This record gives sequence, structure tokens and C-alpha cells, in this order.
Amino acid sequence: MATWNGVLLIALLACGVAQVAKALVALVQHQQWHPKILIQSGGMPSSHAALVAALAVAVGQTWGWNGPEFAIAVVVALIVMYDASGVRLAASRHARLLNQMVDTLRREHGEFQDHNPLQELLGHTPAQVLVGGLLGATVALLATPWLQT
Repeated sequence: MATWNGVLLIALLACGVAQVAKALVALVQHQQWHPKILIQSGGMPSSHAALVAALAVAVGQTWGWNGPEFAIAVVVALIVMYDASGVRLAASRHARLLNQMVDTLRREHGEFQDHNPLQELLGHTPAQVLVGGLLGATVALLATPWLQT
């Protein structure tokens, strides 16, 4: 019996690959290295989507595509991806709007001098979720057979 969980390692690997890819995308877009991106949520591709997609595919490859384990992993993946591109994306937009309102109040009335801005990069666009999901599935398809040998 193995002393480690290969499915978990594959999911975490996919998440890590997505975070590195996100930092590289930001580097190309902004021509500047931002190491904080490696631990932040939001951006292209979605590491949340990569994590759960890799988990679902690795479970399917390991325990079978027709079992309850795969069904559970797919349902969890769908919930996480829906949440990332729905609820969390809306929260990002709300945070951006609230930050703009506070900045306006600060400039016009001098209020909120000690305001810490809300984090705006929380959610993902559907494209970011799709790319993250495809990346995660690809990592799992490539890595699962290697770990099973």
C-alpha cells in the first residue's frame, strides 16, 4: 500500500501548475514579475478549476468512470467552478465598486482615512474557469498513468 495519495498529489500539482501559469500570464501582460500572484485567487487560468478538474479526472482514471467516487468528484468540481465564475466573480465586482465609492468619499469628504481596500481579485470569468478546468484535466490525464506505475 502506498504511503501517499496519488489523486491528491495530482490535484495539488494541477493547482500549482495553474498558479505558475497565472504568474507567467501576468508577466507577459504587464511586463513585470508579481510573485504574490503565486498565492492569490483570481486571474487566468483558474487554479480552483484546475484543482477540481484534475481531482475528478484522476478519480475517474483511478477508480473508474462509472463509480460513485467519480460522480462525487464531478459534482464538487461543477459546484466549485460555478461558484468561481458566478458568486465569487460578483463579489469581485462588488468589491471594486465599493472601493471606488470609498475613494470618492475620501476625496470629496475626507472620510475613511484608514480604509483598507477590499480585495478585488476573487472570482473568475467563464473563460478563466474553462482554461483552468482544461489545464487540470490535462495534468491529470498525463500524470495519473505515471503515478500508477
